[in-house]
Amino acid sequence: MPDFFIKQNDTSPTFQATLKSPLGSNENLTGVQSVTFKMANSVQVVKISQPVTIDDAANGKVTYEWQTGDTDTSGTFFAEFEVIKADGKRETFPNTDPINVVIKRDVV
Repeated sequence: MPDFFIKQNDTSPTFQATLKSPLGSNENLTGVQSVTFKMANSVQVVKISQPVTIDDAANGKVTYEWQTGDTDTSGTFFAEFEVIKADGKRETFPNTDPINVVIKRDVV
């Protein structure tokens, strides 16, 4: 997934993603227990761990709606999606490198 850019203190645009299986196909999220958006700074201090909206389960499409305070600190953060499957097994997307979320500092 490409880097995601947002300005400090903004809550729009939403963070939309298509979760891909390790083989590159869209992950089928039908019947999963939960999908969580997680974001941390470079020393792994968790900033966000919140549920997402599943927009299209069959095609792995999800959306995270930014909350007040999510983008209050500028810098580069690392994000991923944690899926708890129907059988309780956990899988993280992407499973290679995390997504870079760049929060650009406000001008004033």
